[in-house]
Formats: sequence, C-alpha cells, structure tokens
Amino acid sequence: MFQFLQVGSLNAMYDESIIALIPGVRQVYSRREYRNFIRRMKMKSVVTIGLLFSVMTVVACGTGGQSVQQDVVQSIASPEIDGVFAYRVGQFEVFLLVEAENEGNPAILIGVDDAMLSRYIPETGFLLSINAFLIKAQGRNILVDAGTGTNGVITEKINMLGVDPANIDTVLITHLHFDHFGGLQTGGTANFPNARVYVPERDLEYFTVTNVNKGAVDALALYGDRVVTFNPGALDSTLTELLPGITPIANYGHTPGHTVFLVKNGNDSLIIAGDFLHVGLIQFPNPDVSATFDVDPQASAASRRQILEYADSNNIPIGGMHIAYPGIGTVEADGTGYRFTPVR
Repeated sequence: MFQFLQVGSLNAMYDESIIALIPGVRQVYSRREYRNFIRRMKMKSVVTIGLLFSVMTVVACGTGGQSVQQDVVQSIASPEIDGVFAYRVGQFEVFLLVEAENEGNPAILIGVDDAMLSRYIPETGFLLSINAFLIKAQGRNILVDAGTGTNGVITEKINMLGVDPANIDTVLITHLHFDHFGGLQTGGTANFPNARVYVPERDLEYFTVTNVNKGAVDALALYGDRVVTFNPGALDSTLTELLPGITPIANYGHTPGHTVFLVKNGNDSLIIAGDFLHVGLIQFPNPDVSATFDVDPQASAASRRQILEYADSNNIPIGGMHIAYPGIGTVEADGTGYRFTPVR
C-alpha cells in the first residue's frame, strides 16, 4: 500500500533521540514518587477499575470564555495504577498514560543559552515523558497516539483500565514520529486489530513518500484500509469534528501535518496537543523557542503560540505527549509567554 523510498536524516535523528530515552528509562510500573521540579511536590494518581465510585475534584474548563469550574470525577476504587492520571471532560473519561519518563535534555532546543538554562531549568534537572491518552467516550474507546510500544506499557495500562486493546476502535495519530506510532504494532502484529487509525494527510504524504520513515510505513501497512487520512482545520477558519466531540486542529511545524485535538463534551473541553512543545519549563514562558527536530522551527513556534493563546483565551486545559505527569494543566498569559499550572 505504501511505497518505501528512502529514510530521511530528520526521521533518523528524531527517532534515535527518542529511542535513546528507552535503555536507561524508568518504566512506570511500580509505585514511585512523582517529582514535580517546579513545585517540588509529590503527586500520585488514583484511577478506578470496577463499578465502585468515589469522588475526586479536578479542574475542568469550558469554551467560549467560560470561567474555570470544578467537576466531579468518577475515580476507580481499587489498585493504584502508577503513571495514569484520570480526568473528566463532560461525560468523557480521559486517561493520561505515561509510557516512560527520563531526565530531559534542553540541548534539543534551538538558541537556548546558559542564561536561559540557569533561569528556567533547576539544578536537579527535569523530566521528559512519553505519553498517550485514552478516551472513553460514551461507548467508544479512543487512543490518542500509541507511544513507542516499549515493553507493552501502553497496552498493559489500557488493559488495567478495563479495556481490551482489541476493543480500541479508534487511534488518532497527532503526527508520524516513532514515539507516537511505534506502539501500533509489536513484532509485526497490530496491537489494536479492530481500530481505525486516523493520520493527518500531510504527514502521511511526507513520511511515506517525500521523506520516508520505514517504521511508519510498516506500522500503518498492518492496518490496511483501516488507515484513514484527514485534514485538520485552522483556528482562524471553520473547525469540523472528526468524531463526535473530537475536533482536529492544524498545528503545523513540528511535522508538516502535526495536529492537536480539541475534546469537548457538554460545557467542558480539553486540548490534547501532541508535540506542541518538548521542554515546557522553557517553551511555555518562551513559546518562540523551537526544537532541533522540528521540520519547520518557525512554523512550529507560530503554531505553539497560537494554540497557547487559544487555550488561555477560552479557559481550556491543555495536555501534551511530553509534559510530565499529570500531563494536563491550565495556561495563563504571563509577560511575553505563558504560565503552566498542572491540574490536581
């Protein structure tokens, strides 16, 4: 179905930088202290597996300038699952799934000098996560990105949340980098055999024809005609739902088709923003700083600033694939940049 032409140097550089996280990574299987380098706090998540309800308060936000409001979350009464954070968007259940985390490296950023590093990066360093999101949306099981697939962490956590990977009906891919599509397969077998896989059309063209990523070609080939392309809308134009309650928004720059997803149900919303940034400690307050492996660093900076302004002006929380647990927070304009506050 897909023609393999050549492996581009950018693909190799990005994939090697992600793979480099894996050998010494601390996989999130057992109980461990969550280190919040900004506030030096310990945080843990409690999720539910079963039908017993308890109450947990989290922050949920509406669109259209509505004020931040409190929502009641159904938490799961049973064993704690480390590296999973439960969140509610209206009637949708959203789960952050941490696949791996390791010490981050600010050297991946362009034009960052010692003064900026000393101002924003603690001496103790910071965490870089690899995340995915599971959405239980009124009978549908939707996975946003699939991680690298390392050690089956994502599929195991999906199982622990009471969902058989065979019952994932939709996988939404933000972009075709290894740490987002690698978990689609294990050893040449599709991990989500009944899912439709939605891929931005621009990324499919770029990574399977123009600047071929063989890993992406092979992973998508396993899904055959269940690979569906789409074109996200721009914030300054008409936005159209891809699935009920889920709207793709163009966020080009990191890759040609990089897409973020607006999840909306009732009065609540959440932006799942993929790789809109990689080192939040620097890129939230300095949105114009881009990463070395952005295909178009200038476009990436413009897209990042645009989605942060949108989230701020509409009081919508934002989550990302490389934001340390809990991976979701609110943003507020602060000088020429933004301040990120993790939800609790």
